[in-house]
Amino acid sequence: MFKNLLSSGSLIRALHAALTWAVTLVLFLFETDLRQSENRGEFLQPVSFVLLVFCSMLLYFITSLMDPGYVTFDDELKGRIPQANQGVGNEKEQMIPVVQKPHRLRRCGFCMVQQPMRSKHCQSCQHCVRRYDHHCPWIENCVGERNHRFFVLYLMLQLAVLLWAFHVAWSGFRTEAAWKDWLQINLLLLLAFIIIIIFTVVVMLLLVSHLYLVSNNTTTWEFMSRHRISYLKHCGSEENPFDQGILRNLWTFFCVSKTVVWERIYFQDEDRLV
Repeated sequence: MFKNLLSSGSLIRALHAALTWAVTLVLFLFETDLRQSENRGEFLQPVSFVLLVFCSMLLYFITSLMDPGYVTFDDELKGRIPQANQGVGNEKEQMIPVVQKPHRLRRCGFCMVQQPMRSKHCQSCQHCVRRYDHHCPWIENCVGERNHRFFVLYLMLQLAVLLWAFHVAWSGFRTEAAWKDWLQINLLLLLAFIIIIIFTVVVMLLLVSHLYLVSNNTTTWEFMSRHRISYLKHCGSEENPFDQGILRNLWTFFCVSKTVVWERIYFQDEDRLV
């Protein structure tokens, strides 16, 4: 129990929560727009800001604690159980045509499970993850098929919070005749402002890159290691067998919650090329 409480993931999540609420508290301690609205008895803006921060924290913990899409032996066994009650046409449609193609499902050398296409073993989590994107040290969890959409939604909400916090922090600075006096009065707010700027730049870059990759139906791992991935290294630099168009890619990513059999899309695309 205490080992789990003192794990790196727990410490990182606690640090994230403490830093978030510490910056929020600083924005209310100084004479910012939030503080002035509160003093006037206008609570809509302060309450809305706190609720937005709370929602971003909620999404952070959902993304951080949920199963990103671990591949298990149960998944492999389910894939081998024949559906006796279904018709022949349905059986053929549900089968993964790996026997007739050179691209076979490989078995992971670490956890020994059969890896579906687009999955990868994460050394940090010690699991194979479906549609593996990357291991994020800030959430101390993999970003994969099940939590990737929550990760992107968290980035969107976090960016909104940071941009609002930037405006609020800027409104709280007070002018002084002497530089030392200004620094003494605004030091704590200045530190919070610097933290907000750093995180705004990082979150914005992450969000833009992930939206670009999602719109092309590719992952960070596939984008960075394309030349080493067996099912992609024979493709051209601009060719993506999983790309179904920007709108359909975005729809599948944000609105389809079921597990996608990527082998079907891959081999259908290959058949069309032949």
